[in-house]
Amino acid sequence: MTISFDDAYTMTINGEPATSNAMFEAFNPASEDVIAMVPAASRAQLDEAVAAAKSAFPAWSNRPIAERQALVARIGEVIEEHAEEFMRLLTREQGKARAGAEWEIFGSVIWCKEIATQVLPVHVVEKTAGRTVETRRVPLGVVGGITPWNFPVLLAIWKIAPALVAGNTMVLKPSPYTPLTTLKLGEVLRDILPAGVLNIVSGGNEVGAWITSHPDISKISFTGSTATGRKIMESCSGNLKRLTLELGGNDPAIVLPDVDIEETAKQLFWAAFQNSAQFCVAAKRVYIHADIYDDLAAALVRYASTIKVGDGSHEGTDLGPIQNRMQFEKLKDLFADIHANNQKFLLGGDIPEGPGYFVPITIVDNPPENSRVVSEEPFGPVLPLLKFTDIDDVVSRANNTEYGLAASVWGKDIATARSVAERIEAGTVWINEIHSFSPHVAFGGHKQSGVGIENSLEGLAEYTNAQTIVTRNDMQAIA
Repeated sequence: MTISFDDAYTMTINGEPATSNAMFEAFNPASEDVIAMVPAASRAQLDEAVAAAKSAFPAWSNRPIAERQALVARIGEVIEEHAEEFMRLLTREQGKARAGAEWEIFGSVIWCKEIATQVLPVHVVEKTAGRTVETRRVPLGVVGGITPWNFPVLLAIWKIAPALVAGNTMVLKPSPYTPLTTLKLGEVLRDILPAGVLNIVSGGNEVGAWITSHPDISKISFTGSTATGRKIMESCSGNLKRLTLELGGNDPAIVLPDVDIEETAKQLFWAAFQNSAQFCVAAKRVYIHADIYDDLAAALVRYASTIKVGDGSHEGTDLGPIQNRMQFEKLKDLFADIHANNQKFLLGGDIPEGPGYFVPITIVDNPPENSRVVSEEPFGPVLPLLKFTDIDDVVSRANNTEYGLAASVWGKDIATARSVAERIEAGTVWINEIHSFSPHVAFGGHKQSGVGIENSLEGLAEYTNAQTIVTRNDMQAIA
C-alpha cells in the first residue's frame, strides 16, 4: 500500500478515512509555516468512533490473545517499514532533530514487539478437590487515549499496545499541536487491524472533553500536564472511568562530590536538555555539591557550547525548537522573570526573534530555591544549578515539590547514592544513568505527577479489571 506522508491527513473511524467540515492548521515549529490542514472531529464523529470501538469490542476481546499479540507486533513492523517517512514527518511537525526522531520511532517499534509478548497470568488462590478460586484479568471495553506533543508517536504506542493486547478497543486523540504522525499511523493500520479496534480522531480541547466525559468509554489514559490531569479526573467521575495519568514533573538531579566531572557533565546535559527539555522526566533542577560546583558548572557550559540548536531537518542539528507558540511564550515569560530578578546566566538567557520557536540552551547559576526557574516546570531548555553541602538538606529541597515523577542521583559511592535515592519521593530514581525505559519496567508518578502505572505487567493490568471466579466442584457432597 502506497501512502503519502506529505498530504491527505484524515482521521480513522471504524477502519475508514474521515475528514471534517471544520479544519485547523498544523505548523512547522522551526519556520512557523503552515504545513497541513487537519480535520477537527465533530461531536457526531466522536460518537461514531466510540460506537465503532464499542461494536468491535466483543469480537476483539474474545479473540485469542496470541492473535491480538501478533497484530500488536505487526503494528511495530508497519512503523518500521515506514520509519523514514515517520521520522521525516515527526521532525516537520514536532521539531526534533534526526537522532531524537530515531529514538522515538524505533522505540515505538520495540514497544510494540515487547508488549506483544506480555501475558497477565491467572492467579490461582485455592485449588482443591472440592473448590477452586482464581483471579483473572478481563478487558475494560473502550479505552480513550489522549497523547501529548513532545513524543506523539511513542506515547501513543505506550497506550495502544497494552490496551489492545489486554483485549480493549480504543479511541485515540493526539495533541492538536502534533496530529500528523498519529493520523498517518491510523492510516497505515487500516488494513492491519479489524475495523473499529483503533479509531483516531483529531481536534482541540473540546474533543478531549467529549472523550473524558463519554459514557461508553471505560478508561482514560492521558499524558500531559498536572493541571489538565486534574480536570480529566473530575470529568471521568461521571461513570467512574478507570484512569492512568502520567503528568508533570520537576525532577531533581543530585550530584555527589565524588563524580567524574567531565563525564558527569555530558550525562547531565542530556539528562536536562534531551528533546530540547520538552520531556516530563528531564532533570529540571541540578543540585551539585559545593566542593565541585564551580568545576562541574564550567564543564556543563563547555559541553553545552558544542551543541547546535536549529531546524531539526538540517544536518548537524542536535536540538530543535520549542514545539508550539503557547510553550514558547511561557518560556519567554520565565526568562523575563529571571532577568527581572537579576539572576545570573552562565549560558544563554536571551531568546532571539523568529521565525521559529527557538530557545537557546540556558543555564542559571544558583538561583534562590523559591525562584520560578526552580519551583516551576519550565518544559524548555533552561536549567538551574543549585549548591548543597548537607545530604539531609538536599533531600529535603529535592522533595519540596508537588511533583514526584522521577529523579537521579550521581556518585561513585554506590551505597551513598542508593541511600539518597531511597529517600527521594518519586516514581523512578536513576543512579548514574537517566531516561532508561523498558516495556517491562514499571513507570508512574508519585504525588501530583500521576495516577497509575505504564509499562510492565503492572501497566498492562491497568487496562483490565480483576475478576475472581469461585467454583465449587463437589456439588453432590453438598446435596
